[in-house]
Amino acid sequence: MRIDIIDLRDFYETDLGIAVRRIVRREIRNVWPDMTGLDCLGLGYATPFLGVFRPLASRVLNFMPAAQGVMRWPAEGGSVTTLVEETSLPLADASVDRILLVHALENSESVRSMMREIWRVLSPGGRLMIITPNRRGIWARLDTTPFGHGRPFSRRQLNELMRDSQFTPIRWARTLYTPPFAFDFLARSAGAWERIGNRLWPQFSGLLMLEASKQIYAVSAERPKLRVLRPVPVAQPAIPRDSGP
Repeated sequence: MRIDIIDLRDFYETDLGIAVRRIVRREIRNVWPDMTGLDCLGLGYATPFLGVFRPLASRVLNFMPAAQGVMRWPAEGGSVTTLVEETSLPLADASVDRILLVHALENSESVRSMMREIWRVLSPGGRLMIITPNRRGIWARLDTTPFGHGRPFSRRQLNELMRDSQFTPIRWARTLYTPPFAFDFLARSAGAWERIGNRLWPQFSGLLMLEASKQIYAVSAERPKLRVLRPVPVAQPAIPRDSGP
């Protein structure tokens, strides 16, 4: 069952949610440091991480799946969020440069159909970033946070999904080693947890992050040679001999 929009909003307003936002946002900026002039789409609940792109990006949108619900964002100015069917995105082919999936993949009931739509709307030189709970991590095992809902993924499963969806993995990252407990001292020491966890138990991160590119197959302009068919002699029907009267 997909987590509700209200629960997502409330989580990111807690101390733990604010710490998660800072940690994940820093990792996103490490992968995408320059968004100048690019069109960026968030799919799922990506608004906690999209704000850093708005000053430089040409356009920033967040599509929220109908089963999740939608919420206005940002608070000031015109809203850039809308409610959509994740398997039918209201965008033209190859119309966005960057797509960020957060709270989307693990909650989707039609993963492959959604990935086909993402492939369709992503530009040929575009990039996809997936942020999803790590199957081995503790965050996927507790439903007290949004990352404990839906289906978590392993790196192997994400690789298989990318291959089936015609994407090529480019870069992997692991993050969120802070324990998923709503204690103030844990949130305040999130930076230390990240450094220690990345050094001592990297396989057990809370989240997996994957950047992928769209596979484009070149089609040769040369027409294939036609097979030459040789004429086959056709036997004439036999003419019956006139036996006479």
